[in-house]
Amino acid sequence: MQRYIEYFLKNRFLVLLFVAFVTGAGVIVAPFDWQFDTIERHPVPVDAIPDISENQQIVFTRWPGRSPSDVDDQVTYPLTVSLLGLPGVKTVRSYSNFGFSLIYVIFEEDIEFYWSRSRILEKLNSLPSGTLPDDVVPSLGPDATALGQVFWYTLEGRDKDGNPAGGWDLDELRSIQDWVVRYALMSASGVAEVASVGGFVREYQVDVDPDAMRAYGVSIEQIFNSIRRSNSDVSARTIEVNNVEYMIRGVGFINGVEDLENIAVTSRNNTPVRIRDVAHITLGPALRRGVLDKAGSEAVGGVAVVRFGDNPLQVIKNLKEKIDLIAPGLPEKTLADGTVSKVTIVPFYDRTELIYETLNTLNDAIEQQILITLLVVVIMVLSLRTSFIIGLMLPLTVLMTFILMKLFRVDANIVALSGIAIAVGTIVDMGIVLCENILRHFQKQQQQLEPAAALRLVASASHEVAGAVTTAALTTIVSFLPVFTMIGAEGKLFTPLAFTKTFALICSIILAVTVLPTLALIFYGPGGRQKVFHFLVSLFALVFGAALFHFEQALAGTLLILAVLLHLFEKPLSTALKRDIKPYLDSGLMFAIVLLLTIILADVWQPLGPGRSAVTNFLFVALTVFTIIGALKLFQHYYEPLLRWSLKHKITSLAGSVLLVIFGTTCWLGFESSFRWLPDSVAGNKTMNEVFPGIGKEFMPALNEGSFLYMPTTMPHAALSEVTDILQTQDMAINAIPEVKRVVGKLGRAESPLDPAPISMIETVITYHPEWALGSDGERGKFRYDEQAGEFVRDTKGNLIEDPDGRYYRNWRDHIRSPDDIWQEIVKAAQVPGTTGAPKLQPIETRIVMLQSGFRAPMGIKVYGPSLEAIESFSLALEQALKKVPGIKPETVFAERIVGKPYLEIHIDRERIARYGIHLQSVQEVIEVAIGGKRITTTVEGRERYPVRVRYMRELRDQIESLGDILI
Repeated sequence: MQRYIEYFLKNRFLVLLFVAFVTGAGVIVAPFDWQFDTIERHPVPVDAIPDISENQQIVFTRWPGRSPSDVDDQVTYPLTVSLLGLPGVKTVRSYSNFGFSLIYVIFEEDIEFYWSRSRILEKLNSLPSGTLPDDVVPSLGPDATALGQVFWYTLEGRDKDGNPAGGWDLDELRSIQDWVVRYALMSASGVAEVASVGGFVREYQVDVDPDAMRAYGVSIEQIFNSIRRSNSDVSARTIEVNNVEYMIRGVGFINGVEDLENIAVTSRNNTPVRIRDVAHITLGPALRRGVLDKAGSEAVGGVAVVRFGDNPLQVIKNLKEKIDLIAPGLPEKTLADGTVSKVTIVPFYDRTELIYETLNTLNDAIEQQILITLLVVVIMVLSLRTSFIIGLMLPLTVLMTFILMKLFRVDANIVALSGIAIAVGTIVDMGIVLCENILRHFQKQQQQLEPAAALRLVASASHEVAGAVTTAALTTIVSFLPVFTMIGAEGKLFTPLAFTKTFALICSIILAVTVLPTLALIFYGPGGRQKVFHFLVSLFALVFGAALFHFEQALAGTLLILAVLLHLFEKPLSTALKRDIKPYLDSGLMFAIVLLLTIILADVWQPLGPGRSAVTNFLFVALTVFTIIGALKLFQHYYEPLLRWSLKHKITSLAGSVLLVIFGTTCWLGFESSFRWLPDSVAGNKTMNEVFPGIGKEFMPALNEGSFLYMPTTMPHAALSEVTDILQTQDMAINAIPEVKRVVGKLGRAESPLDPAPISMIETVITYHPEWALGSDGERGKFRYDEQAGEFVRDTKGNLIEDPDGRYYRNWRDHIRSPDDIWQEIVKAAQVPGTTGAPKLQPIETRIVMLQSGFRAPMGIKVYGPSLEAIESFSLALEQALKKVPGIKPETVFAERIVGKPYLEIHIDRERIARYGIHLQSVQEVIEVAIGGKRITTTVEGRERYPVRVRYMRELRDQIESLGDILI
């Protein structure tokens, strides 16, 4: 170790090159959103929290119009048993709904993500003939997880000032979303899928008239086949005319309602029977299974999903760049009042803000820790040089940790970055121990050292404690080794923290025995090295002194600048005068720096909140810091006599430690668990159990995401129109809460395999205002305040006016003290008959919960039984019992109604249809085509595709009663 330290002390230029490399490489890979014109950055991927979802792939299969029972029997079950045999499969979960099937294939954690996708594709391509119905084609879901839904948006008409203008129908917006916006955003780098939700998909609807069909003698099959055969383009050979080559093309795609109306079905007495003679044709909305609502009005939008393993922050930036690129080309129209309404993409859930808050958490933690470290070191060690060296160690360690995170592919998130923040204490300890020991050796010298002697002294002093601090750091690293053995969700959650803390400690060891002795030699060494330090400190002190005037601390600023100037002009003074005033100059400089650091820490930290004055926060920080440091000084002063007393009275001193351990264990485990070895009358003491219930356990604490996801449920038989009314009623009520910034609700599913939600499920994203208003830079800002009027000044549009000399503005009402209070307001406002309550959840939290367990709540119970009816009956009884359990909110307990969807079943009499010579398939086809409507072809208009659907024109009851007429 000593040879290692001496080598770098003798080759200080290598150390400076190493510092420059760490600084440059760390800046390039740092996860922060730093922008440099001359440097191409490759930041560490960053997200708000780690993705702890299962290693799963989704197989999605459409079978339009089929009941969940048919889908389960003919699609889900055959695919499930086929996929069970894939290598590395841990389990398979399936989900059958009306018209589609979802199969979640969950692999072992060590199976590579894209390798598992290729195995599934091989299996799907090798399914034996007849495994699935002829018109069913399974597909693999996007290479992403539901946690990758990082950007939700709506399409709205806005005027030139960005105000809502309207003027667009839902089908128009949906067409723009499907054929313009969606494809443009899918081209953004890192985007796995962009799914549409809300609005109406346009389709050509052919409503047949059975009376006209009977009059012309036309069957439904003839109409069906005529439309299918009248919608195609063909290409033929090429010909040459006048030495010019022409390509022959037959144009026959349907381009409007008129083309459909003129399609010939048959001929009677040389008179054609056209579609318009037997049917009514319109351009109408297709059947939908999802609705999007914004503050009580239906909307059209979409969701962008990040590809697995990509950088969410960078992908969101790519999406915003694409939005800026396509925004000028989006359609616009002039309304009746002359307002120009332009289609605009308006985000309502953007994870960028949450990611920035995550990064700011680390940034603020490091900033405050550096200030506290400098403050403590200046007071305890009384050395500016030591504070300066340790202050340089912290950012260098963090930058070096970012380099290792990039090399080992550890993503940055709140858990991983907290590992760096936790390790800061150890980094500071190593710096203090090394610097203090080096400084102590220099202070023992009675004479000026030569450079060579100073180098040996620094090397000897560093080696004296380097082994101890290295061992202490390695002990901490070893204690984290079990975390690396964790698997599953636990491993994904805590392994990043273990990695980053280990990286930070390793980097601190390297810097402590490489860079720190070199800096100590420069700043503590003889001659010109001290001049370098004095110049740097004087420069920083002058800058800080000038900054104090900006913070209206003229006294501290004047004191600091005066002390620095006296030090700078100290040399021309006489020796006697120097001896007399130097102690006062040093003390004044120390006091000014301590005052400065305390003021800055109070302004950055604001422990009592922005609502309190700067003076109040300053006094609280000063009192806290000096109380703690005073207690440490007092303990340091009486440590020796206290130690002597403890050694003399061993049993008494150890008894206090034993009592402390017992008390801590009781607080942790609870009185009953800690003293279960005592008689039941003592261990079961009700009073003691209430006082010491034990500390609760939670796998992952909730992250404050700045938004809620309100997820009530309606009855499964509720119609789409009824659930839409409920959704709009709830959204309008929630939007009326002053603290709520934006409300966008969704019922049913988006057009994505990642969203299996039924119509009865409501998902409302509620974004609330931050407690304190933000400035233009996204940070908490001050706004102009009229002292005489006692209110904030606003501009002509009613907006607050930023003013550095103003006050902080609180967005929340006085009785709202936390996000929990906002949630209670939401629960009260959203109570609508026919809906269940909802647990308190947030968007990311909900995705994690549902990916892990399939529940949309933090806690759930799975019930197994011989039949669906038995399962539901038991679940309903269990629901009533759970509502009575203490600690559970009754309104949040809800048992799934799995057999509550009503059916109208048509049972075909095989003997009667045989009398007419009608096959069963013909009857089923009439039921499917005429009643339900069947998509028979797709027409292409420009780059947009519209389905053509044939259906029966009468009401449902008449449709069923007239089936025989249609068949005959």
